[in-house]
Amino acid sequence: MFRSLVTPAPAVVQDAVLLLVRLVTGVVLIAHGWQKVSTNGLDATGQGFDALGVPVPDAAATFTAGVELVGGALLLLGLLTPVAGVLVALVLAGAFWFAHRGTTVFVGEGGWELVAALGALGLVLAAVGPGRLSVDAALAGARRGARAETAVREDAGVR
Repeated sequence: MFRSLVTPAPAVVQDAVLLLVRLVTGVVLIAHGWQKVSTNGLDATGQGFDALGVPVPDAAATFTAGVELVGGALLLLGLLTPVAGVLVALVLAGAFWFAHRGTTVFVGEGGWELVAALGALGLVLAAVGPGRLSVDAALAGARRGARAETAVREDAGVR
């Protein structure tokens, strides 16, 4: 009984959970990126970054919005997941450092819980991967299939 409680979930459950994590994380990131670009505007976002002491605030605002929009979409799809996850984690580490360091945990009080949770999710997805229900997995499967076909042809002496 105890062993069944501590063994990993079946692969299909892991894949479903990774898909859910990617979808939720991606949607939240896209919403924040869209807010920076459309709702607030990049100029206002850059001014806000400047007030926080972010170096090169206009470039940082554009980079941050880009990572949130594009990185969020990539995580949602499970495409280039390790790169997207690391970039998301870096952007959110910057958000922690410049906007939330020294505050309380709770986001309702200006705290760091959201940036920490999203950054940690980015790192988890970068380290673990997106699961089999992803574009990365589909592309990896296609590459494996092409390599296997090439190997069979070479074994048969066909070029």
